Amino acid sequence: MNTSRLSLSGIVAGAALALVLTACGSESSEPADAGSALSTTSCPTAAPDDAGDPQWTLDGDTGSIAVIGSTDSATPSVQVEAPFSVSETQVHTLSEGSGPVVEDTAQVSVCYMGVNGRDGSVFDSSYERGAPAEFPLTGVVTGFQKAIAGQTVGSKVAVAMTSADGYPDGQPRAGIEAGDSLVFVLDILEVTG
Repeated sequence: MNTSRLSLSGIVAGAALALVLTACGSESSEPADAGSALSTTSCPTAAPDDAGDPQWTLDGDTGSIAVIGSTDSATPSVQVEAPFSVSETQVHTLSEGSGPVVEDTAQVSVCYMGVNGRDGSVFDSSYERGAPAEFPLTGVVTGFQKAIAGQTVGSKVAVAMTSADGYPDGQPRAGIEAGDSLVFVLDILEVTG
């Protein structure tokens, strides 16, 4: 079992991995402005306490995952029995927030961590940078939209997404190959627009 915490060692965050690969949607080589977040909230950067019980476990078509969401002081943890893959995107609310419902066209500020199901590696994380990302839901991959739209602000959410809802052709800059299922754990901080 490969335990993926926050070790982006070897992967330079490079303009927030072009802001989740340009907000999880575009393969443009133009980096997004990761410093444009309006929120003054930060993302916790301390390693998680792996002794906690998972808030979500999921057996995939292959492999499995166990997810613990972030806390006020620690990052999330995703344990992957690789290779992990799903044939249908699945969203799980780890804890429900008390804020307004996020509309499908909203601009949001989130802390997030992305894990590749093929090998359990963390390919991007705003937690490691200590700063949230801000983006419109209309500019992200379908799996991210499915994870966030309809949730309430303050919710912590995990999503296991198919390649079709992520990067069906891969995303070489992030080490994502065609067909890779992805896992994201995120904290919806606010709706900003």
